[in-house]
Amino acid sequence: MSPQPECGRGGHAFPPYRALSACQEGRDDLKFGLAYNTAYYGADPDLMAAAARHAEECGFESFYMSEHVVVYPGATAGPVAFPPDLAVADPLECLAYVAAATTRLLLGTAVLLLPYHHPVVLAKQLATIDVLSRGRMSLLTVGLGVLPGEAAAVGVDFTTRGRRADEAIDVLRLLWSGDADGVTFQGEFFSLAAACSFPKPHDRRILPVHVGGSSLAAARRAGRRGDGYFPGGRLTLEQRAEQITVMRAEAAAAGRDPKALEYTRWGQIDMTADEVQARASQGVTRLVVSPSSTDLAGMQTEVSSFGRRLGLC
Repeated sequence: MSPQPECGRGGHAFPPYRALSACQEGRDDLKFGLAYNTAYYGADPDLMAAAARHAEECGFESFYMSEHVVVYPGATAGPVAFPPDLAVADPLECLAYVAAATTRLLLGTAVLLLPYHHPVVLAKQLATIDVLSRGRMSLLTVGLGVLPGEAAAVGVDFTTRGRRADEAIDVLRLLWSGDADGVTFQGEFFSLAAACSFPKPHDRRILPVHVGGSSLAAARRAGRRGDGYFPGGRLTLEQRAEQITVMRAEAAAAGRDPKALEYTRWGQIDMTADEVQARASQGVTRLVVSPSSTDLAGMQTEVSSFGRRLGLC
């Protein structure tokens, strides 16, 4: 077995996650996450745990998993075709496993397909992970899904998934904030009467909910209901600027502080410090990258190089 690339210096212990050094790049709030898509890397538990631990050792803040509940022959999204045997492991089960293998990494989804989950069940799942990880289920990012057949397989009307997601976010927060008297909710899709959900998340906090998606509707949802926005790729700089403008305007109109919302973007594992700074100048607060290698030694080399290049370790 080849030696593990080191990310620490001078034999010292590996540091906790670090934002991009203010003395290097002029700001101190840009954080970095590692995305681990089991459709690409596989679901080998040893590889997943080792990749997560190495990201933690190299100063990464967070670890993200993606979701598809089901695919089917002929499933496509624009130019992307989904093989029917695409093996996407359940992201929440994987994050619980990663939590047990790490001590500091924040846990995230990019994205969890919220309309395909019942919020009462999901509230309990997320709270449990947060308790077991001692407060690290902090970067739940939700999306709507793009495959009509996926919605049909779980009994969801594809055309209602936006309204369903909005309602689900409200139900999640209501259940996390409720006490022993229970909470009541009456909506288009979900109805609760004196419902109690325990345990609460760690320290009885309300878990952050970030909104993913490349549409202006997603930007509006992030402004109205999100704790942050994580748009997809294939957008021009003008489109991205419009999204952020829309998100902030919606937040202000809802009586929320637009400056409190985080802005997460996809990045590349081979980005230079100048390229990272260009993203930071656009208001980005977090970059999420993925190794191109699928073997452990290759992953570790790429993650270590990124960490050293950006001064994370």
